[in-house]
Amino acid sequence: SDTISFNAAISACEKGGEWEKAVQLVSVMPEFEVKPDTISFNATISACEKGSRWEKAVQLFDAMGQSEVEPATITFNAAISACEKGGAWQEALLAFSIMAQRKVDANTITCCSSISASEKGKQWE
Repeated sequence: SDTISFNAAISACEKGGEWEKAVQLVSVMPEFEVKPDTISFNATISACEKGSRWEKAVQLFDAMGQSEVEPATITFNAAISACEKGGAWQEALLAFSIMAQRKVDANTITCCSSISASEKGKQWE
């Protein structure tokens, strides 16, 4: 399907460090009557994380909710990690709390990124 083709291109951008192109691709999907799915958002958020663009990762995470696509553990991990790497500890912990509210399973990556964000923000209490 067209979604798979877009997702492959977005994933290639993520792996190639081209976060701007990944964002552009996910943004134009609706123009081609293709609905972004969890994989589309996961790869784009991960691309932003790798590109040290935590603000864009958070925007995409928010857009995901508006487009009625459910975030998965991988989605939360990428968003939390992006915030952690950007020193945005409050946003990282907010994402972690949203994850708990939605009963999405956390894993080792989730916990390590959340702890690291707290530590970087000197919020270790």
